[in-house]
Parts: sequence; C-alpha cells; structure tokens
Amino acid sequence: MALKIRTNPVLSKLFTKKFLGIDVGTASVRIVELEKSGQRLSLSNYGGIDLDLLETEVPKLSSKSMAVFSTDEIAEAIQAVLGQARMKTRQCAFSIPDFSTFFTNFTLPPMTKKELPEAVLFEARQHIPLPIENVTVDWQLVGGGFDMPQKIEVTVAAIPNEIIARYKEIALKAKLEIFLLEAEMFGLTQALVPANEGRPVCLIDIGAQSTVCSLIENHVLRYSHSFDRGSNYLTNELIDRLPLEPEAAEDVRRNYGLKFVPYMDPEIRQKIKQILSELLAPIFREVEMMFSEYRRISSLEVAKIIFSGGAFAIAEIKDQFSDYFKTDVEIADPFISIDHPAQIAVELKAIGPMYSVAVGMARRGLELDKR
Repeated sequence: MALKIRTNPVLSKLFTKKFLGIDVGTASVRIVELEKSGQRLSLSNYGGIDLDLLETEVPKLSSKSMAVFSTDEIAEAIQAVLGQARMKTRQCAFSIPDFSTFFTNFTLPPMTKKELPEAVLFEARQHIPLPIENVTVDWQLVGGGFDMPQKIEVTVAAIPNEIIARYKEIALKAKLEIFLLEAEMFGLTQALVPANEGRPVCLIDIGAQSTVCSLIENHVLRYSHSFDRGSNYLTNELIDRLPLEPEAAEDVRRNYGLKFVPYMDPEIRQKIKQILSELLAPIFREVEMMFSEYRRISSLEVAKIIFSGGAFAIAEIKDQFSDYFKTDVEIADPFISIDHPAQIAVELKAIGPMYSVAVGMARRGLELDKR
C-alpha cells in the first residue's frame, strides 16, 4: 500500500526535506518516506513487501530469513517498493535487526572527557564476543558525568563490520544514499517514546524469528535483550495445537499467520487464549527477569509497555501481557504525531506496529540531516 500527498512543488523544493526509513526484517521490507517543513512532519509515502514473495533458489521454509537472500534480491525488493509507491527520495536510514547487534552496559571509574573514549573501547573488549577490530562500536553516556566523583555508566552497541558491509552493498545496488545505519531499537525509541517521557518505558518487539525487549529511560536505551521466540514460533505452535485439517493448517500458516485468530468462533478463541498463555510464558519470564534487574539497580518500576511487531495485531496477546504485568499497555502507533490524511487514519493505526522501525529511522535521518 502506498500514499502520495500532493504538495506545492515550488515550496516543496525550497523548504521541505524528505527522508526514507528502511526496515529490512527477517520476513519483510518496510519503507516509510517522511517530509519535514519547518517543525511540521508529514507522511509522504510508505510501502512494504514480504520477502517470501521473492523468487530464490532456496526452498521457501518458515524459518527462512534475510540471510538466505542475496544483496541483489534484497535490493530488488527495495526497488520494487520504491517503484510501486513512487518514492523518488534516495537519502535513507537503514535499521539493523537487534539480533545482529551486541548491546552491553558497564560502569567506569571517574575520568575526564578526553579519557573516556579509549576507556570505553578497552572495557568493551571484555563484553563483546567478537574481536574489537571486527565490529563498529557506538556508545552513550547514561549515568554520571565527566570530571565528577561518581562512576560513569555507559551503554555500548557493537555491530559486526560484515553486517555493515552487507547493508552498504544493498544500498549501493538499490541506488540509495545511506546517511544512517544503526540498531532498530534506536528507531523504535524515536518513533514510540515521546521526547519528554521521563518515566521508564519497556519496548517489546515481536518479530518473525525473535523478540526484542528494551528498557528506555529519559529517551536513553538502558537495557536490551533478545531471545529466539517470535511470531513464527507462536503461529506454528498455535496451529499445531488446534483442531485444523492439515490442508487448512498449511493455508493459515502460509497466508494468514496470527491474523487468523479474530475470525475463529468464540469456543476456539477461548482455547487459543489458553494455548497462548502457555506459549507466552517463556517470554514473560525473560521480560520479568529484565524488569527485576532494572528494579534492583535503579529502584524504579517500569511505567508502561509499548508493543510493536505483527504479533500484536491480535488483542489476545496484548491482553495476556496486560494481565500478567499489571501495568499500562499500548500498541505502537508511530504515525500519531505525523500529519496524514484523515481517510487513512484507521489503516495507519492498524499497520503501525509493523512500520514502527521504518518510521523511527526516517525521523532519525531527518534529525541527523538537520544537525
């Protein structure tokens, strides 16, 4: 689906700036084009494609991911979306899946601003499971300060250089200019957490292959943890436990995923609720452990959970999390603060969880360009 908003061509050329946010996930490519004029942010275009629609020599298995596809195939998918949506912008920000990124937190003794970068790299060697020369390291100061008596707390993100090279090759083949390449969690934070939100917020993104859970405090990433249970796992296990004929089960698995749940009759939906409670239990435990560790260190409680990813298209999963954690629960709505035509508001709200990363990356790109 694509959107074209009419603008004055003269004013657009003089005063507006457009930027692409591109989210290449394990199951799909999502692209959002945002336009900024002064302080006003507008949706210019958006589009996506399921990677399973690409023709490859590799059999189409449910576990197939981006790694199966060549850079030519990914570039072709991006160009197909850009062409169908008539997006002409070439400056872009790419997100990198969080399971391809190493996150770690550590504390350092008091030191000067000049001493800190070298100290961060030295300490990072002890936490990152790859040779430091094989990764690109980025870091944020999240506690303490320079030339102060207390310890300094740092969050570090490290991306393997081979992953960066792969994305650069994709952009080159898709005829795009990369202005920003970073972990998708930073895009999610930009899209879903208001700049003035000072309370601790948990972002939970259930992707096709994995789930990423992150804690954001004062718009800074404090913790991020991923585990190998995503929507494909939930879909497959759920279908296997339901009274479906093999042919019908395979049709649901391939064409509907979890979106089939709302169409089941009440009796089966009650059974689905019970099955989901069992399937989500390991995810609950992982999230609860992170909450407990954060509570121990900061003495703070998480004020809100925000969900993104296609799994939260069904109410049953949101309700399960709400009942378990007894806290405010929201479904991602990244378009809420972006101007768009009223007639597509309902559709944007429905697809918001799947486009959150792409929206956030486009916003980060515009901010970077401004600076």
